[in-house]
Amino acid sequence: METKTLSHTPRLIALVLLVLVLAFLCTGCANWYNSSRHEANSVVQFLYPDKSQPFIQPQIPTLHLPLRVGVAFVPPAPNKGQAWRAPGMISEAQKSLLLRRVAAEFKALPFVQSIEIVPTTYLQPGGGFENLDQLRGLMGIDVIALVSYDQAQNTSDTPWSLSYWTIVGAYFVPAQKNDTHTLMEAVVYDIPSRSLLFRAPGVSIVNGHSTPIRTDAELRADSARSLDEAAKDLTVNLQQELELFKVRAKEEPQNIHIEHKPGYTGGGALDGWFTLGLALLAAGGLARSRK
Repeated sequence: METKTLSHTPRLIALVLLVLVLAFLCTGCANWYNSSRHEANSVVQFLYPDKSQPFIQPQIPTLHLPLRVGVAFVPPAPNKGQAWRAPGMISEAQKSLLLRRVAAEFKALPFVQSIEIVPTTYLQPGGGFENLDQLRGLMGIDVIALVSYDQAQNTSDTPWSLSYWTIVGAYFVPAQKNDTHTLMEAVVYDIPSRSLLFRAPGVSIVNGHSTPIRTDAELRADSARSLDEAAKDLTVNLQQELELFKVRAKEEPQNIHIEHKPGYTGGGALDGWFTLGLALLAAGGLARSRK
């Protein structure tokens, strides 16, 4: 009887070890794959790198038509560099595509003379308005559209994990829930006056699932998809904000001054307002002279 009990001892030990190994694997999977990833750049940190200094008081902008517009991606914050080197990090190709989309919206405006896509190396982390003044002198731009983004990815286990027996024992495959949130923003500044003319946001939320083996690949795909969706949303909102800006420039001449560069006769929605005003003044003067 005693011999029979001892014969079961190795099986009990093996079973206990198997349970411990499974518990370790399950805990390890939870520790490895419940994670968060984040990448962002900031217009505020670029324009106002020293928080101890008050924000610059903008002046009333004077837009000299036709405009020369620059489009640029905001660089990372000072001393941080590329802190997140995760697989889903936005690529230079994605940045270039987004800048071309933004530039295309401005090219459709008749009072815009040219669009310059500013190379990333021309903007310094925390460069501020002094950096924009340098760009104005170097590239001859009057207005600049600064594009920024903020993307966060969260990965967590779900109840849809698999646990089943194989020929060598139990096998555990956790399922992962991947959430990707992306916010993009384009802010348009008149460089000389430091005045914010308008802004346009773009938002995307992508929810996905994967297994640990496929987590990195799925995160890359979700990141690219979310960036693309946010860029499309930004483009739509940018179109609307451009139209609202043209209306505001007409209805609030006390807040936005418009001047024509030598040799520019005008064209487009902004100029039609001033042409009409001049025509009314001329008509009034003619009527008074007849009286």
